[in-house]
Amino acid sequence: MTKVAIVIGSTRPGRVGEAVARWVHELAAKRGDAEFELVDLKDYDLPHLDEMMPAAMGQYSQPHTRAWAEKVAGFDAFVFVTPEYNHSTTGALKNAIDFLHADWHNKAAGFVSYGSNGGVRAVEHLRLVLGELQVADVQAQVALSVFTDFEHFTAFKPGEHHEATLNTMLAQVVAWGEALAPLRT
Repeated sequence: MTKVAIVIGSTRPGRVGEAVARWVHELAAKRGDAEFELVDLKDYDLPHLDEMMPAAMGQYSQPHTRAWAEKVAGFDAFVFVTPEYNHSTTGALKNAIDFLHADWHNKAAGFVSYGSNGGVRAVEHLRLVLGELQVADVQAQVALSVFTDFEHFTAFKPGEHHEATLNTMLAQVVAWGEALAPLRT
């Protein structure tokens, strides 16, 4: 069965990304077409690129890098949950992506973003970065507004209309994750 990681892309204290990711996981778990797992970047405590060799070399020397690589390698696809900071994604998520290289190849990705403009600019940056790593990103995207999908900018209360978009995105991620399987073997 296709394995999909729901990656919490923020490590900031007081983050709302965890609530968003749990909502994604709760709805994804109702599907029977894949296995979904929450993956929290906070659990990996990745410093800023402390490997001596570029990730493309695949020579990971640090225990935290090897643990992160093992986790990423176990998935066929990803749903990145990201806020938008200064028209981009978080430094923590970009750093986590940059730690690895071939571990990302030939996998699929979808996005759930949030911010004042729904986090869409963060996703545009992620699409460029992941394209370089041979990750196929799907078209459907959930874009949550801090003005309408959060009470007082902190309590997550998504509009019901987002559920249909989320299900479309998850269906695309699972299908693409399955379609790319022969390239990963």
